[in-house]
Amino acid sequence: MKASRLFALPLIPVLLAGVSGCSVKTMAVNALGKALAEGGGSYARDEDPELVAGAIPFGLKTIESLLETSPRNSDLLLAAASGFTQYGYAFVQLEADYLESRDFSAAAAQKQRAKKLYRRALTYGLRGLEARHPGFESQLRRDSKDAAASAGKADVPLLYWTAAAWGAAISISKEDSELVADQGLAEALIRRVVELDEGFGGGTAHDFLISLEGGRPAAAGGSAERAKKHFERALALCNGSRAAPYLSYAESVLVAAQNRAEFETVLNKALEVDVNKVPDYRLANLIAQKRARWLLSRLDQLFLD
Repeated sequence: MKASRLFALPLIPVLLAGVSGCSVKTMAVNALGKALAEGGGSYARDEDPELVAGAIPFGLKTIESLLETSPRNSDLLLAAASGFTQYGYAFVQLEADYLESRDFSAAAAQKQRAKKLYRRALTYGLRGLEARHPGFESQLRRDSKDAAASAGKADVPLLYWTAAAWGAAISISKEDSELVADQGLAEALIRRVVELDEGFGGGTAHDFLISLEGGRPAAAGGSAERAKKHFERALALCNGSRAAPYLSYAESVLVAAQNRAEFETVLNKALEVDVNKVPDYRLANLIAQKRARWLLSRLDQLFLD
């Protein structure tokens, strides 16, 4: 998962404290919204995930405070949807997985926290789409394909992060039938991303589709063959510079197929990705490679033979 470019202006609430007049303050926040949505590339390029994990929460609360002033600012809503999704995945859900074998109850609590973060991200994503396309969520629930078709290329980041938040929430909430029933809505959004700009984020929408196709049985519409095609397309779009597609394919398809040899091969390829080749993917690749090493340490638990 590529790190989002957020949190470039953490002192904004302090700076805005001296701005007089509600409309002037709102104008200032709106002017800064795009900078917050697009800035902060230093986070994506950082080589210290723990440092970033400690810094991100303040940035997220900064964005939420700005949304109180400008609640329909789609740039701020995008920053919130993206930020809460990525923080929840990289620094809460994955850490819960690593903790589970040592402290099951603590890990379960962490996963519940991740779910709440994803739900918060989803709310912001839907609000962002609603701000751009009034009535979008209602239309999505009536006719998901028609609603998705109404979005254009400028909406791709919001479509992606809304779908990512939805998919992440569903993935750790199999007991929540109401949430699981929304899978088709998230799928409609991510497929629209592929139609409009499949190269977004180095092909990260295909990572989602690898997990979607590989994570459900054929009887439920899944296909290991289609998952492999998405895997190959994701690698082609990023020129092999992202480790995440290897993990999506290994976990979604190869564990289910109980193909231990290929699982090891694929994860070792993830570890071979040069984290310095594309600096904007550095943090995401470091996080993915940490998980690849953890998965390789659990071969006897994941495979029967």
